[in-house]
Amino acid sequence: MKSLAIDVGNTNIKVGVFNNNNLINVENVKSIDADFVKEIIKNKKIEFAIISSVKLLDRNMLTLLQKECFFIEMEKNTLLPINNLYHTRDTLGMDRLAGVVGASAKFPKKNILVVDAGTCITYDFINSKKEYIGGAISPGIEMRFKALNNFTDALPLIDKAEVGFLIGKTTEESIKSGVVNGVRAEVDQIINKYKELFDNLYVIFCGGDIIYFDKKIKNRIFALENLVLYGLNEILNYNVEFQRKK
Repeated sequence: MKSLAIDVGNTNIKVGVFNNNNLINVENVKSIDADFVKEIIKNKKIEFAIISSVKLLDRNMLTLLQKECFFIEMEKNTLLPINNLYHTRDTLGMDRLAGVVGASAKFPKKNILVVDAGTCITYDFINSKKEYIGGAISPGIEMRFKALNNFTDALPLIDKAEVGFLIGKTTEESIKSGVVNGVRAEVDQIINKYKELFDNLYVIFCGGDIIYFDKKIKNRIFALENLVLYGLNEILNYNVEFQRKK
């Protein structure tokens, strides 16, 4: 079974190809269209596909996917292998849902906090009963650097960079320390709060900014870079099986 999972985020697009649930190829691209997808379907012999997007998608591409394979566009009514208890499903990002589905599949019957560090930092909790409760949304690292520049007259725009110091001795170093060390402290504290509420909590990290947290925060975490793709593939499999049983 060859399947295609596409995660369209605010900044990047991840395209994953699965063979019998094994992720065999991942591409990070800036844009996708019908021609791009058609080439993948042809070369990889794709039979099933799923896409999650925070943006409007090319209708020609969606029509092609519907024509060429069993296709799902993730939306609020998509069948899920978990129980979604979020109160405002219309506003819930599909990538957040896919992340907790992937986490629950990787660590079944566990209380799990998924931290996705990208344009925003999202915190999503799913319990051992496969019930998605909700979480939190916070500004990402790059967004914090841009905010300091946009909302002040004197502070410069600083590029993301690793920080191995606490005390900044220049304005640039002070901004770097404040943003990067501050966000690490935020993450650690939020994890601690969840640990107070839920026993045996597993913490899974994913997202493009994972390098700023892996082995740099106090709490133990599991780093799974392509968690959303795995979750999308799980959702796809669940819907394929549902259709076969009908």
